Amino acid sequence: QVRLEESGGGLVQPGGSLRLSCVVSGRTTSSGTQGWFRQAPGKEREFVSAIRGNHSGSKYYADSVKGRFTISRDNAKNTVYLQMNDVKPEDTANYSCASTSRTLILSSMWTSSHWDDWGQGTQVTVST
Repeated sequence: QVRLEESGGGLVQPGGSLRLSCVVSGRTTSSGTQGWFRQAPGKEREFVSAIRGNHSGSKYYADSVKGRFTISRDNAKNTVYLQMNDVKPEDTANYSCASTSRTLILSSMWTSSHWDDWGQGTQVTVST
């Protein structure tokens, strides 16, 4: 059974930084694909970023976070990170970690149904 547990959310001022963590159990982060999604109140869940587990470790980002957020992984800790820099009020959302044993192609990453397992989420609020 795969389990994902996020941490690191909280209140941060605009322009600040935050690092989210996702500990994966039941699946190794050196295979498949791991990612982050977010959902703001009244909005649909949206793709944020993904990283492939193979040796390439290819990374993908939504245009809204490109250049500000960085996804990474530590296979020794089986943990995936999302470093959030220069955050904006529109980044306020509940952030969920997602995982699948498959190596997803880019067009599949955007859709929630292509991911097999989800964490409970961690809330990020960007406000003064």
